[in-house]
Amino acid sequence: RIVLSMYRARSLDEKDAPELFGIVRELAAEAGIPVPRLYIIPSAAANAFATGRDPRHAAVAVTHGIVKILNREELKGVLAHELAHVEHRDILISSVAATLAGVIGMLASMARWSLYLGGGRRNDERSANPLALLMMAILMPIAASLIQLAVSRSREYEADRRGAHVCGNPLYLASALRKLESAAKEIPLRDAEPATAHLFIVSPLRGIDWARLFMTHPPLEERIARLEEMARGKGF
Repeated sequence: RIVLSMYRARSLDEKDAPELFGIVRELAAEAGIPVPRLYIIPSAAANAFATGRDPRHAAVAVTHGIVKILNREELKGVLAHELAHVEHRDILISSVAATLAGVIGMLASMARWSLYLGGGRRNDERSANPLALLMMAILMPIAASLIQLAVSRSREYEADRRGAHVCGNPLYLASALRKLESAAKEIPLRDAEPATAHLFIVSPLRGIDWARLFMTHPPLEERIARLEEMARGKGF
């Protein structure tokens, strides 16, 4: 609910968006999960996310922008992706990854304090190696971030794959991602927070090329290529 409040999401009734509810109900049945609560975000930016600790407490939020620019098939692809996150309890997995990153960060902080308080003393043979402490203090936070981001990216690929099966056609999501990539350049999501960027179907943060290593999402062109490869395979 905190994340929904951050983006001023408003709960939707079925009478407000019968087509959207119909799509979600159909996809939830296919995925074998309860129908999540639906929310609308008052933004012209095109994006969506799912939240909730488990399928029984899940919510899916979409922006005005995404409903406006996507057709029914593309919306099915996007919503199937979000329901895949719900089905796989990815919010819980992300929380575990964040906890692991936090523990590593604490160890790095301890290394910095050890270096500050006594790591540089040369007379005590038992004292920690100051160079080792310095390397720990520098590299461990980077390692923690990379672990967290690697988990986030792997869950995006898996949600793409599972979502394609749930909606019945990988090209639905591939087409949607192309539109979302173009739309994100024209109308970015205002007040997007780095702490919640991993929740969205496409990153609401605009980064420069060298920062790709630290992005929460895989490159869109790679996601699209994988979906198109799926579509060329059997079963679609």
